[in-house]
Amino acid sequence: MRPGKPVDQIPVFLLTGFLGAGKTTLLNRILENPSFQDTALIINEFGLVSVDHDLIREGRERPVVTTTGCICCTVGSDLRSSLDELLIGRRDDRLPPFSRVIVETTGLADPAPIINSLIPGGVAALSLRDHAVARAFRLSGAIAVVDVQGIGAALKSHSESLRQIAFADHAVLTRTDAAPAHGWPERLRTINPALRVHDAAAADFDPARLLAPGSYSAFGKGEGVEAWLMAETDHHHDHGADFHNLNRHGNVVAIPLMHDQPLELGALRRFLIKLTSTPGNGILRIKGLVALQDDPAAPAVVHAVQHRLYPVARLDAWPQGQASSRLVVIGTYLDEAAIRADFDTLAGKPQPFLASVLDAFKRGGA
Repeated sequence: MRPGKPVDQIPVFLLTGFLGAGKTTLLNRILENPSFQDTALIINEFGLVSVDHDLIREGRERPVVTTTGCICCTVGSDLRSSLDELLIGRRDDRLPPFSRVIVETTGLADPAPIINSLIPGGVAALSLRDHAVARAFRLSGAIAVVDVQGIGAALKSHSESLRQIAFADHAVLTRTDAAPAHGWPERLRTINPALRVHDAAAADFDPARLLAPGSYSAFGKGEGVEAWLMAETDHHHDHGADFHNLNRHGNVVAIPLMHDQPLELGALRRFLIKLTSTPGNGILRIKGLVALQDDPAAPAVVHAVQHRLYPVARLDAWPQGQASSRLVVIGTYLDEAAIRADFDTLAGKPQPFLASVLDAFKRGGA
């Protein structure tokens, strides 16, 4: 290639939305479109145990990078590193060609530092890797998924949900088939006047509209957006003293629960109902894949948002052959010891006291 010849940049689309809004469901709808088969994915998950990437219908040979920890923090998952990984894989022919990248963020991600890492004039390039990423990619758009049943509570308690809307080009309303939108399109536009609002349940909804080529701009998105970007450029971004803990984001914690043996469906339901129905327990999200005794080869998908527990669905097979149960419970002020004790009972694991008694018995003492 001759020096100075312009290089086409690969568009990057940011997919945000608070915990349980329906980002993965929307992403699967996008990927069903044959026009978007050549799409690379970066899946960012909160907590050390990944679940969402197993629910993406990746298709054959789709380039996918999975990261854990908050992608908007300077410590933890690094978006530039993930993009560089895709770039190197494509250059070395380890990955198939791709025409765009979709970054699905954790529901707790603040979009400001993510956007700053991709736009001209944002966070400075500090390495050859950063310069390579800046030359190869451009941020084309930001999409916020908005659950009309849960967004009111999220906006009151979690500033990230407001910023996700404020920085977005598009908002996609979900759960409108279960609850009316109740004026949310207008209310969202008071946060972001330039927002284009779509109803995921509408007959004429076309996910392709969300991925129109272009370059992201903060202009016209409402008061505070450009100031937030400037503040993120000038200051180190983290989420308090526990930013190094990938299972914690401010006062929100992720509790991973794992078990190798199949579980009984009735016991699982009782465990989930107790979690979601206990007043004031701070549950924000429960998600996971579980092996059930009736058919361990067909994993059950567990999904709950706050007090809403959705029916257990089944997959045809385990993604990538990982046939072991893994749940993630996300919330504030969670009683981790009690949750783990209840899960251990469900999974048939000995409680700490019983384990010590059994150990003593094995040694021949009391």
